[in-house]
Amino acid sequence: MELTIIIITSAVASLVTLFSGFGLGTILTPVFALFFPIEIAIALTGVVHFFNNIFKLGLLGKFAEWKVVLQFGIPSVIGAFIGAQLLLSLSEFRPIASYEIAGHEFFIHPVKLLIATLIFLFALIEIFPSLQSFTPSQRSLPFGGLISGFFGGLSGHQGALRSAFLIQYGMTKEHFIATGVVIACCVDITRLSLYSTRLLSSNALDHWEVVLAAILSAFAGAYAGNVLVKKVTVRFVQRTVAALLMLIAVGLGLGWI
Repeated sequence: MELTIIIITSAVASLVTLFSGFGLGTILTPVFALFFPIEIAIALTGVVHFFNNIFKLGLLGKFAEWKVVLQFGIPSVIGAFIGAQLLLSLSEFRPIASYEIAGHEFFIHPVKLLIATLIFLFALIEIFPSLQSFTPSQRSLPFGGLISGFFGGLSGHQGALRSAFLIQYGMTKEHFIATGVVIACCVDITRLSLYSTRLLSSNALDHWEVVLAAILSAFAGAYAGNVLVKKVTVRFVQRTVAALLMLIAVGLGLGWI
């Protein structure tokens, strides 16, 4: 049952990523969190995210603007390191509160509460386009790399912020996508290098078949999305997925997940 849920979610998440504005990690992380501790869920999602980006890199890497990769990517790597370290530190904290419902005790953990807040805010931004209306200047782009990398390391939420800043470089579509993929790979390598110790010590990689299935289903979802993209209303997908993510964020924050 666990494997089936993750396979379906990975495929659907990869599919809607092509036209919803959400990243693969945004949708897949809460599902992994149903079966693993939140810091392990973020790390496993990072593995899937990394291989998905490597696949894209093989297709589009030649279009990357390396000057932009350096200007934006170096701060992103620094931010990812800080964010991943913070995640690992928060995961050591004890629950900050507990409560009972119908004889069942639930615990509110600091890291889950923080990740739930981030998921909720990113979902809220997708529902209300007016919240996306800021226009960063090119002078703020290195700072944008730092911030997007930080959230990438902390929760895996990097794509939306990265795109908002990178679009200011005025690149062509191919160069924009390829440059973003290269930077995303750098962030993934940075955070996975820090997550790896926790993954190995937790025996989470004993579930390698789950990760492999998620990677392959993500590829299948991307292919299907490419076929269906012209037949789906973008705003409907954005709002539906955002609403579901909000529900998951509430459950995560309250300790139900």
